[in-house]
Amino acid sequence: MNNLIILVDENDKPIGVEEKLKAHQNANLHRAFSIFVFNNKNQLLLQQRALNKYHSGGLWTNTCCSHPMPGEDTINSAHRRLKEEMGFDTELVEAFSFRYKAAFDNGLTENEFDHVFIGKHNNDPIPNLSEVNTYKWVDVKWLEQDMQDNKEIYTAWLKICFKKMLDYIKID
Repeated sequence: MNNLIILVDENDKPIGVEEKLKAHQNANLHRAFSIFVFNNKNQLLLQQRALNKYHSGGLWTNTCCSHPMPGEDTINSAHRRLKEEMGFDTELVEAFSFRYKAAFDNGLTENEFDHVFIGKHNNDPIPNLSEVNTYKWVDVKWLEQDMQDNKEIYTAWLKICFKKMLDYIKID
C-alpha cells in the first residue's frame, strides 16, 4: 500500500510528498478528503473507525475519509477509497474545502486541506473491517445534538466540518 501523501501550500498547491505517518508527526499541511453519503431519508451514513487506526481509532466519523496518493486526482481517490472502505461507489459532488489542524494525544497532528464530497446511496455498505469497525445511518438533527452531548466519540474533522456540510445541503 502506498503510504505517501501530497504536501500542499495554503492554496492547496502541491509542494511535495511525504510518508503519511511522518507528515502527521511533523504536522505538515497535506491534502485530504471527506465523504458524506446520504440516503433518500436524508440520513447520513457514519462509520466508526477501526480500533487499530494510527489515530482516532474507534471514533465515529463521516462515511469515508482519506488522502489522495501522489499523482491521483482527489475525486478519483475519493471513489477508490469509498469502494475500499465501505464496499460501494456512488456519484460524488465536491461541496467545499476547508483547512483544519487538530493535535492528538498520541503526538500526531492532522493539518489538512480537506475536500468535502457529498453523495447519495440507499443500500447498506459492506465495510472493510480493517478500516471500519461498524456503521450506522443517522438523522442529521440527532447527530448535531449528539455531537454536542458526546464530543469525545467523534473525530476532530467531523466536528469541524459538519455545520458547513449542513449549510451546503440545506437540511434544517
